[in-house]
Amino acid sequence: MIRHLMAKLKLDLHEVCKNGNLIEKELNRIIEEANEKRIALVEIIPGKGSGQLKKTVLRFLDRPDIKRKYHRIKKDSKNYGRVFVHFKHDYLPN
Repeated sequence: MIRHLMAKLKLDLHEVCKNGNLIEKELNRIIEEANEKRIALVEIIPGKGSGQLKKTVLRFLDRPDIKRKYHRIKKDSKNYGRVFVHFKHDYLPN
């Protein structure tokens, strides 16, 4: 039986929230890293605040060029300031 451990990446946007170009750069970086390393889950933390940063993150994830790179997103129902991006990778048999 083959078991795959679920790996997760985490991106906290609190420190880059004032720089729009850096936000997009970091979002692109984490999505690419997840695909390259075949990571199953990315946790993005835009924080609670006014919700503007979360809207920016969701708009980014909704772009057609980005949408095809992941399987689905889930907004955390228990923590408004957190978004999960799920990836589905084809696993190659050994």
